[in-house]
Amino acid sequence: MLPGCTGTDRVRGPGCGTGDSTRRFETREGEYAVDVERVRSQPPRVLSYEQREFYFENGYLLLESIVPDEWVERMRAVTDEWIDRSRAVSVSDAVFDLEPGHSAQAPRLRRLSSPVIVDERYWAFASESIIGDVVADLVGPDVKFHHSKLNFKWAQGGEEVRWHQDIQFWPHTNYSPLTVGTYLYDVGSEQGPLGVIPGSHLGELFDEYNDKDQWVGCISDADLERVDLDRAAYLTGPAGSVTIHNCRTIHGSKPNTADIGRPLLLNTFSSADAFPYTFNPLGTPYSGLCVRGKPARYARHDPRPCQVPPDWSGGYTSIFALQQEEAWDEDQLATVAAQTAGMHEGDPLGAG
Repeated sequence: MLPGCTGTDRVRGPGCGTGDSTRRFETREGEYAVDVERVRSQPPRVLSYEQREFYFENGYLLLESIVPDEWVERMRAVTDEWIDRSRAVSVSDAVFDLEPGHSAQAPRLRRLSSPVIVDERYWAFASESIIGDVVADLVGPDVKFHHSKLNFKWAQGGEEVRWHQDIQFWPHTNYSPLTVGTYLYDVGSEQGPLGVIPGSHLGELFDEYNDKDQWVGCISDADLERVDLDRAAYLTGPAGSVTIHNCRTIHGSKPNTADIGRPLLLNTFSSADAFPYTFNPLGTPYSGLCVRGKPARYARHDPRPCQVPPDWSGGYTSIFALQQEEAWDEDQLATVAAQTAGMHEGDPLGAG
């Protein structure tokens, strides 16, 4: 376990949280100031000072067993119900993203998209559980919800997620957005746990288009030569553990070679003063709502540029389909467009 990465450490360590309120880091883009005074000025709710500093410097955090068992059981139960519902689905759409080989007899889900709008129990977890307090300790007391997804990585072959950064999918006015992943079951090294490159949030923001100017949602092999992948940290942990990574942090995961799956419930939040300026591909009526604190009156703008993704207002598939460069037929895309519009209106199945 890396220092500062346990969920049980609640004691402030010597020297933590002292010194200049603005720390400066060297990056490939030059020196810039990361103002953490606004966060440091608030006493942490659930994290230790060491954990907070670790996140600032490394761009990720692992908190073991921090989600109470009651919440874990509730999320397992609702997830089992939606796996059963997927048995009636034969092709991927904007709600159910299916692995090759999926069937009614042996479901193999890659993703349940925007779970907070398909079932209110997921929204209850995103808005009421301890994860909102964790985020407040890292971005400040005013926390805004952006989107959610549930990635499954099925047993015996659940697909890899290639190295990528998140913010290019949904640019914001600043780089406070982060994603909280909750392990619903124990996750070991063979199950394709989340892998992160420590400190990469302070470095280069990479191109996620290919050489044909097509969006693929991952970093090219040529660009990865500039990334020290040998430093990757793979975040394993028992059920109820959460992973947290900044929107600029390079991350991915290997295929699942184990006999058990690895459902990872992902919720993305930001400080309230971060505003998206492109279409939210997984937007719902909850997007933009504050789960802690109050809305911002002013937007905070980071001067660093951000790559802009394609216009997904006509429908979005998934990172798996994009990275695998899958071809979806016209009927699928029409269904996705209707469901995407429906999700933004609170009607996840586009039924009107």
